[in-house]
Formats: sequence, structure tokens, C-alpha cells
Amino acid sequence: MKTLSITAVLTAALCGAAYAQNVPQDSDPNEKTQEGVPATKETTKDAPPNNGDLPKPRSDNDPQPEVATPGTPPGGFVEQAGVGGQTGYGRAGVLELGGAAGFASGGGFTQVNVAPSIGWFLADNLELTAMLDLAHAETDNNGDGTIVTGLVEPSYHLPFDRTKFAFLGVGVGAAYVKGPGMGMAVAPRIGGNFLVGRSGILTPSLSWQYTTHDTEDTAMGTLLVVSSQVRANVGYTVMW
Repeated sequence: MKTLSITAVLTAALCGAAYAQNVPQDSDPNEKTQEGVPATKETTKDAPPNNGDLPKPRSDNDPQPEVATPGTPPGGFVEQAGVGGQTGYGRAGVLELGGAAGFASGGGFTQVNVAPSIGWFLADNLELTAMLDLAHAETDNNGDGTIVTGLVEPSYHLPFDRTKFAFLGVGVGAAYVKGPGMGMAVAPRIGGNFLVGRSGILTPSLSWQYTTHDTEDTAMGTLLVVSSQVRANVGYTVMW
């Protein structure tokens, strides 16, 4: 009997020691978590009281991100557009300064033209450009002449990616040539914009200029002098 009693006491003592080693020192052995393990300070310090009520809904009021909108930025213009800046080509407020040049020859006709220009994107992808075109033409039969044309061209630029655009514009203005004099000019233009370097734009284009000059009196009556020409130009501009 004494042997059985001593064995029982030793077994109970060993079990109690093992349990004490497995229970964290900062826990309450009488408190249980939902998983059935002893609760500790780490598992209970942030837990809300279990009063049976569900938590109330709440909103974090996240701000809406900026999107492209019609109109111009404050002041009407942006600075440092292009690679490394915060504004890309075609965005409202971007200025474009440069020009274009063209050459045509064949059939006894030779023409050279240069056209400085300045453009401003008044809205995303919508540009308003002022151009002054100086064209000098020579023919084998009629000598030579210079046509001076001033145009204002609204144009739309369609982006394919961040460096390639297609555009379509229609210039309206006036043209002057010695002889027929001043006339109204209309010049549809189509082409592409290719970004070069940090802020340069290479612009090949094809245009057709139709000009109606002053009337001219002849033996057969009064005639309206009309001229038209097709031009292929290559331009280079810089975002300002």
C-alpha cells in the first residue's frame, strides 16, 4: 500500500511540472480563448469585450484620383513638359514651338517653303497652332513668285502610346502673292507626331492648301483667281 501511494504522488508531481512548463508565465490558466488554448496578454489586450453587438460600419473616405479633364491648368500653361517632367505631350497647357520645311521639284516646277509655328494645347489632345508659311516657287515658263500665308489651325492629336500620335487639323487664314494679291486660304493637314529625346517632336505631314485671291478683270469678264497646291513637310518642335 505504501509503495502504491508513493508512486501516485510522484506521477502527479511530474504531470504538474510538465503543465507548468507549457503554460506562459503571464497567462491565466482559468481563462480560455476561442481556440481552447490558455489566454495570454498578447491574445487579449486588443480584443473588444464580447457583449454580443456587431461592430458599427465605418468609411475611410479615400480621395478620388486625378483624371484628364477639359480646360487648362492654373495660369493656362505648364512648364518642363516631356521626359522627366510631370506633363506629357498632348496634355492641356503644353506649349509647342518650332517649325517645318518642305521641298518639291519636277515638271519644270520647283518650290521651297518654311513655316515657323507656335502651338498651345487648350485641352487634352486638342491644339491651336499659329503658322506663318513662306513658299517660293519657280517655273520654267512663268518665272518665280513668293506666297506668304498666315494660318490658325485647330488640330486633334490621337495617341497610340506615349511617344506616337496621329493628328488631323484644318488651317484657316489668308495668303498673299504678288499679282493676284490677298486671298482667303484653307489648308487641311494630316500627319504624325513622334517624340524624340526629352522634349522634341518630329512631325511629318501632308497638306493641301486652297487659296482664293482677289478678282481679276479680263476681256471675258471678272474672274476669281484660285490656286491650290499639295505639300509634304517635315517639322521639328519642342515642348516648352
